[in-house]
Amino acid sequence: MTSSLERASAFFGERATVHRAWRHHLHRNPETAFEERETAAFLAARLDEMGLPVRQGLAGTGLVASLRGKRAGPSIGFRADMDALPLNEQSSLPYRSARPGATHACGHDGHMAMLLAAADYLSRQQDLAGTLHFIFQPAEEAAGGGRVMVEDGLFDHAQCDLVFGLHNWPSLETGRIAVQPGPMMAAMDLFTITVSGDGVHAALPHLGTDTIVAAGALTQALQAIVSRAIDPHQQLVLSITQIHGGHSLNALPDSVALRGTLRYFDPGVARTAHRRMHEIVEGVARTHAVEIALNLKSQYPVTTNDADATGIMLRAAELSPAGGAPVTQFPPSMASEDFAFMLAARKGAYAWIGNGRPTALHSPDFDFNDEILPLGAHYWVALAQACQSQTT
Repeated sequence: MTSSLERASAFFGERATVHRAWRHHLHRNPETAFEERETAAFLAARLDEMGLPVRQGLAGTGLVASLRGKRAGPSIGFRADMDALPLNEQSSLPYRSARPGATHACGHDGHMAMLLAAADYLSRQQDLAGTLHFIFQPAEEAAGGGRVMVEDGLFDHAQCDLVFGLHNWPSLETGRIAVQPGPMMAAMDLFTITVSGDGVHAALPHLGTDTIVAAGALTQALQAIVSRAIDPHQQLVLSITQIHGGHSLNALPDSVALRGTLRYFDPGVARTAHRRMHEIVEGVARTHAVEIALNLKSQYPVTTNDADATGIMLRAAELSPAGGAPVTQFPPSMASEDFAFMLAARKGAYAWIGNGRPTALHSPDFDFNDEILPLGAHYWVALAQACQSQTT
């Protein structure tokens, strides 16, 4: 196994310029959730060049390429996410986003390039056992593309025994793998709150109802849920991420919309938060003589790693050329992942690979670290071999 992985390292060194160019192309041409048509075409073309059959159209823009070995073995899925964020990039990179309002600020361009690079190497090998499915999933960013892909028959087409995901992670040492059994990422609920009242001239507020003041009171009151309704040993994050209301400088609007997310691990915590949100909405509505509608939607479940699959990821991490033991004890992230839907349908695990940089994910100046392209690709190769060793 060691000599094979040494050959993989040499290959990624020789192909580094090509793989980096793939990543830069994807970064320059970002597409947001369920709009990844050009991205899918680019991926399909590269996979076709490798001689891999590609199934397109899952969840609209998703695709799966399958590599079948010459010997019997496990059927394994490797997943990379495809979509960009609806942000304007703030960088001077030569390959900066060419699309206003879209940028790869979470590193999905790098995830695709790492998995493509792994496929580039693995497709040239003659001694593979079983089947590898390279899964490129659209719409991870709060749109639930993973759920849609599963509902569209992903695992009917790609009958995986195990499925794995890999995401770059800021502040973690370059190339270092972090993975543990159990929760990795939190569940996420989305909410929309609409405050409705009687719009009126700004100089005559007593003749109408002030939805702006009500929305402000609501924003303040909701934050007390975390600090006053939830056991401090439990975890909950309530974030209001959007407030929209008004178009005129001299008129109070008749409606204000607030949107945001809840993040948690314990369903009981979510039930308490939902109850308190409804109670607070009712109280603020009465206090400010407005109508308030609250809509809550469960979006992503907890991303939970299977213990045996985690063990395979750990064995692969020990073979990584990045060096350093894998990180196995850390607080799960309060961010969320729709890879959770794949893990709910099949056993598997999800890991982080350190990008060695402090810039937070979803920052408009975020850029994937090209240093981990060969390291991540090598890790996928090591994981393929670890899966074969586990089941043979």
